[in-house]
Amino acid sequence: MQIEQAESQFAIQKLQVEAELKKQLMEVEFQMNMQLKGLDSQSIQDRDNKKEEAKDKRISQQNTQHSKLIQQRQDNTPPINFESNEDSLDGFDLAEFSPR
Repeated sequence: MQIEQAESQFAIQKLQVEAELKKQLMEVEFQMNMQLKGLDSQSIQDRDNKKEEAKDKRISQQNTQHSKLIQQRQDNTPPINFESNEDSLDGFDLAEFSPR
């Protein structure tokens, strides 16, 4: 009788320890998931901010160019070239890419 009671208590203790370990594991998993969600939302926000900054830059440049065109019309000056030197492929030789 005592042996069965001891075995029963051992089984109960084993289940209690297992339940406590599972609880701890679930807490760790929850914390990790929260960190991942935080990182995901931060990266999405950073991406959106970069898009907005690029858009603002484009709009600002477009407005500047529009103002220059209006000024050109008013002053009756020759056409304005808005391309920068970096946009041009002048002096670019494709021969350097040919196979040897």
